Formats: sequence, structure tokens, C-alpha cells
Amino acid sequence: MAQYGINRREALKTLTTAGMGAATLPLWVTTLNEVAQAHVDEGYTQSATGGSVFTQAQHNSVAVLSELILPETDTAGAGRARVVEYIDAVLMDAPSLARNRFLGGLKWVDERCEELFGATFAAASPKQQVAILTVLSSPENDTPSDRIGVEFFQAMKSLTVTGYYTSRVGMLQELDDNGAVMFTDKPGCDHPEHKA
Repeated sequence: MAQYGINRREALKTLTTAGMGAATLPLWVTTLNEVAQAHVDEGYTQSATGGSVFTQAQHNSVAVLSELILPETDTAGAGRARVVEYIDAVLMDAPSLARNRFLGGLKWVDERCEELFGATFAAASPKQQVAILTVLSSPENDTPSDRIGVEFFQAMKSLTVTGYYTSRVGMLQELDDNGAVMFTDKPGCDHPEHKA
């Protein structure tokens, strides 16, 4: 599946410049991105949350989707980075409208997959899964009946990338950041002439 993944370093660049494309995103996707950014700013860790928005079937579909977006290669993929738990926590904190749109998009993907292939997304073959995602990620896809799925996949990609690169695995393996450059407080300038 690695050939279907995105270049992780390029994904990080995209993530850091995400604000430039925000005007083209649906409002509910932008809202989820804002909640995700708040989790980053607050130093969220997956183990800190309780409860779940996802049913087991939804969890399975999101796990498969996230791993297709960032598959395991010579470094960990979205599964080992616990991206599903991250997305679940973002949805738990998101306004109900954005959460429901995401879950509605996930349902749409399952229904479309069943319609085309007779199986839910998680149960479909890898080739069938990629076929669905190729349609949803095509810039030329302006089919009204696909809009829910296209918007959902925009949100899914964004949350997967953010969840991955803010996870311990993503920071250590991909960004070579062991946390040594993080400050727990703002020390300010240490020049004696600038101290009050």
C-alpha cells in the first residue's frame, strides 16, 4: 500500500501551510481543524481522554482509512501512531454539527462501498478501498452526489496528518524531534539588561 500513501515530509509542509487553503474547505471541516489545532496547542495525548464517539465498526473504518493515508513503511504508520484515538478525541470535543457531518461522511463511504462492492469500507479489498478514495480525492470530482464523501475525505486526510505528526511516533520517527527543543515555560530573554 505504500505507493498510495502521501510523502510524509510533504504532508508536514502542507499541514503547516493549511491556513492558506482554509477558504476552500467547508465550514465544518475548518471547525474540526480548529479543534485539532487546539488539541495540539494544549499538548493533547491520546491516553488522556475517556469515552468514545466511534462505534466499533466506525473505529475499524477510520483505522483502515488512516492507514491508507499514512501506511506503515520503514517507519510507523497511522495505526501505530494511534491516529484513530486522536480523531475520536477531536470529534468528542467538536461541536455536534461538525461531529455529525464527519460521521455522516463516514457512513456515506460505507454505503457507497456496499453499493459498488457489496462490503463495508473496512471489509472491502485494498484495491476497492483505493478505488473509492481515488474518486474522493480527485480534484475534478464535482459530482453533487459525491460531495459528502469528498468533504469527509478532506477532513479525514487533515485529521490523519495532524494526528500522526503530533503523536510521539510521528515526532520521533519522522521529524527526528525527541522533545528536547520543547519549552514547558517561556523563559524570555536572558540578557541582564533586559530583565526587569
